[in-house]
Amino acid sequence: MNTRVFTSPLFLGFDHLEQMIERAAKNSSDGYPPYNIEQLSPISLRITLAVAGFSMDDLQITLEDNQLVIRGRQTDDAHGRVFLHRGIASRQFQRAFVIAEGIEVKGAWLDNGLLHVDLVRPVPQPVVKTIPISRGQAKTSVAPTRTVDGESQISEG
Repeated sequence: MNTRVFTSPLFLGFDHLEQMIERAAKNSSDGYPPYNIEQLSPISLRITLAVAGFSMDDLQITLEDNQLVIRGRQTDDAHGRVFLHRGIASRQFQRAFVIAEGIEVKGAWLDNGLLHVDLVRPVPQPVVKTIPISRGQAKTSVAPTRTVDGESQISEG
């Protein structure tokens, strides 16, 4: 069974996008902690995670390749306390978001049990490049090079 998304030969160099899609599918299985993704403007986003009971020292945010990884690890402070009901989760978590190239993390803050992470997607400037066409032989090939006595030479063929 072929699970490839970009099977057309017209999509050149999009293998990394398929890998990002696969990574995102793996990360979406666990629902803890709950989160929102909000678009603040055409170029800015905010991720908000509900992290009740976590302090700033319990949380870590890293950018690993094209993944924004948010980890929470709480220390067990139940020593000497007796809970009749314990409904507030105190487990560790890892939540990863696959982000596109060029998106920048502008900052993060913790407020009333909510962790906010602001992202900005700068507007890309259009790039137009004219490729010159040279007059010459009908067949253009790149000649392999070989090294002889430390000097590069073009192989005739």
